[in-house]
Amino acid sequence: MSGASSWSLGEDDHHRIQGLLGGFLRESNARTALLVDRTGQMVATAGESPAFDATSFASLAAADFSANDQLARLIGEAEFGSLFHQGEKESMYLADIARRVILVVLFDNRTTLGLVKLRVKGTVGELSQLFIEMFSRQGGIAPRVEQDFLGDAEDEIDRLFGE
Repeated sequence: MSGASSWSLGEDDHHRIQGLLGGFLRESNARTALLVDRTGQMVATAGESPAFDATSFASLAAADFSANDQLARLIGEAEFGSLFHQGEKESMYLADIARRVILVVLFDNRTTLGLVKLRVKGTVGELSQLFIEMFSRQGGIAPRVEQDFLGDAEDEIDRLFGE
């Protein structure tokens, strides 16, 4: 995919992120928290190790969020700040962080959507502040996602599923 990240994560930032994600997981009883940037790169993971290809997952999560931003605009919303996907046993909650990163929370029936949403709100605020500070140190607030990203994401989805 084109458009690699134009920012980097320092050691102190990484430790702060891990602390925030670990605290969130303990409070929410969710299984896994992943941070994915809007270009489809995995930024950080916490909790149980995913049993899937993280690189493909990051690309698909970013494409999902980008597609839903387009859907929001079609119905007159500027964006959807969060998404929820419910499965029979496994569910996923995605939330925007500083318009550049996506928090993906994987959870099962050991917790509820209500508890995840309650606990994610504070975590999103703290992570957003951390990323805004980090982007400011690295030359300015993060730019919006490239317009051609959705096309790149669709190409990646086709590649992953052999279409």
